[in-house]
Amino acid sequence: MTLRLGTRRSALALAQSQQVADALAAASGRSVELVPIVSEGDVSRASLSQLGGRGVFATTLREALLAGRCDLLVHSLKDLPTAQPPGLVIAATPLREDARDVVITRDGTPLGDLADGAVVGTGSPRRIAQVRRRNPRVSVRDLRGNVDSRLARVRDGELDAVILAAAGLSRLGGDLGGLHAEPLGLADWPTAPGQGALAVETTTDADPDLLAAISLLDDTATRTAVTAERAVLAGLDAGCSAPVGTHAEVTDGDLRVRAIVYALDGAHRVGLDRTVRLEVPPPHERGYGGYPGSGDGADAADGADPIARATRTGFDIARRLLERGAADLVPRESTP
Repeated sequence: MTLRLGTRRSALALAQSQQVADALAAASGRSVELVPIVSEGDVSRASLSQLGGRGVFATTLREALLAGRCDLLVHSLKDLPTAQPPGLVIAATPLREDARDVVITRDGTPLGDLADGAVVGTGSPRRIAQVRRRNPRVSVRDLRGNVDSRLARVRDGELDAVILAAAGLSRLGGDLGGLHAEPLGLADWPTAPGQGALAVETTTDADPDLLAAISLLDDTATRTAVTAERAVLAGLDAGCSAPVGTHAEVTDGDLRVRAIVYALDGAHRVGLDRTVRLEVPPPHERGYGGYPGSGDGADAADGADPIARATRTGFDIARRLLERGAADLVPRESTP
């Protein structure tokens, strides 16, 4: 039986969904067809800041999945609210692409060197705040539309630069049509939680064979990293369009998480950089009373499960950010 994969209709969504469909077909031996679905976010012309973190790119797709119109979905993980709806499960997070943002210009001028009054296009509150910190001389213009239309506005001179996700450009083939790209380092310019990663979602009562096939696409390091990033966002009680930059990576058993909360105008920020060990060391390597630095045994309990450790780390970072003043900077998800 052919599997039906639900996806948004944009060129980027179709491209990344086709990549997952091909991988799933190879893993399962079953054919996979795309089922394009129009989401609220695709129809609305409102800015991302007005749309907020309500999952406008996911809600309609999830309704189609629950109604049985498709068997699974592919999302850009950064577009998903942190709360998982009942009856659905993210069954795989494939290997992550480049998580960085890139600045696209006509002549290769770095963002920090753009002239007074240069116009930079982006609809993301986080990117707006970061642009204003990097170069307060420029003007930021709210921007919606697909990747091609955004590139065209730079090429035609309407904008001097746009900020885009490196992963999206790569999945579309990376052709800039003569424009220049400046990748922005994640240490100074952390991106949206989950950026560069995909989420393959299905129902909790899906056919076990389907769940097993999807699980073959999962990358543990990616899932661990994005779990920590999204836990930071959840702990801040902030939506997926909030001015929060978070990036995590797993290296040699260590999980490093960098998180920054920005004021909307970019004038202030609160940040934290933390590294934790994902695996519990053997008893002879532990500190007095157990795991080094542990006072309640929670670290040791998490040790066998990197996802639990990543979740706990993300929420702890969020708590510390709030204690340092992040509550005064980030719009809360619960705010009407």
